[in-house]
Amino acid sequence: MAPAMAAGQCDGFPRLDVTTPAGFCVAVLADGLKFPRGVLPLTNGDILVTDMAGWAPKLGKLWLLQRKAAGPGYERKLLLDKLDRPNGIVQGPDGMVYVGEVGRIFRFDLRDPSRALTDIIGGTAKTPRLPGLGLHLLTTMRFSPKGDLYVNVGSSTDHCENDGKAPDPAKACASAEGPEALGAIREYTMAWPAGTVTSWRTHARGLRNSMALAFHPATGELWQAENARDAIQAAMPQLKSDENLPQEELNLIKADRHYGWPYCYDDNVASPEYPKTACSAQYAAPQRLLPGHAAPLGMTFYTASRFPELYKNSLIVGYHGYRSNGHRLVALLPDKAGAPLGKSVELIGNWERKGKQGRGAPVDVKQGQDGDIYMADDHNGLVLKLHFEVVKP
Repeated sequence: MAPAMAAGQCDGFPRLDVTTPAGFCVAVLADGLKFPRGVLPLTNGDILVTDMAGWAPKLGKLWLLQRKAAGPGYERKLLLDKLDRPNGIVQGPDGMVYVGEVGRIFRFDLRDPSRALTDIIGGTAKTPRLPGLGLHLLTTMRFSPKGDLYVNVGSSTDHCENDGKAPDPAKACASAEGPEALGAIREYTMAWPAGTVTSWRTHARGLRNSMALAFHPATGELWQAENARDAIQAAMPQLKSDENLPQEELNLIKADRHYGWPYCYDDNVASPEYPKTACSAQYAAPQRLLPGHAAPLGMTFYTASRFPELYKNSLIVGYHGYRSNGHRLVALLPDKAGAPLGKSVELIGNWERKGKQGRGAPVDVKQGQDGDIYMADDHNGLVLKLHFEVVKP
């Protein structure tokens, strides 16, 4: 689907027809991809992109977008093919590139022309594969400041239903509990410089789908944006619309805490399927509520100096959702304590269908070496960047 371009350019690239604050614009760095999910801007200006190419297995690709030697633009080079729904992509403390497939995380060295892959989790690794089950099987991961790897293990169901039937309110959700719980974040302890897993455990539970993860640059704490449940209206017939219910959550992740899925939603309200749950007594409450069905799939703390000072250490979040609260990029400004609990500022809005442009659907969100914010838009097959034009005195 061809993007709709606004008049003029953005940092020498075609300009996307969206609304941004003054001084900002959105540049289209690449189009024509099938289903791009992960982006990794490299220090030399190149960009790695994971392209799922669809939901069927073994269709995925890893692309390298190389900056042209003369003038703006990128040349696309296929690095890996026949990947199983590749999603997350990060650079490790060793400089290696780590890619998350369904059930597996592997790494490779960009400097190695043979492109030899080493399995870290799953595959031929001694560490067992990720569950990769049901509705939320994609792999997202982030390295902590200490160099350990934190990995999303999504729930296999929406709200612990069984073959479309509501869960038994008298019983705990089996898939959400225990040392191998789904709807969790796993912690993999890494040994460096070998880059191998020495042990792993379930770090936190009760998190339906943790696609958006980020470590705070000052505190080192892990933050998670929760993709909350759907279909709550079926259990609440008095509800006229579920457009804003339940709300998504922003959680500060602490070790061994349970965050309530599927028993609770919003600010520790008992789910209609588990009406007698004492949520506030048992489960960690979110730090803030985000718009309902916004579907945060990527986020990063902004630590560069290119954007105005207002955005320093803000949490920049992409709302992927197709419903009214989605298709936008926001900055959650820091409060006085530095937590992302201040005002929400819309960085990209009016990202609607215009001409041949489809509604925006940002997935991965990362900061580049140049201080701009890079994104994948899987709905329109685009790689984008939010650029701020620094005005020289």
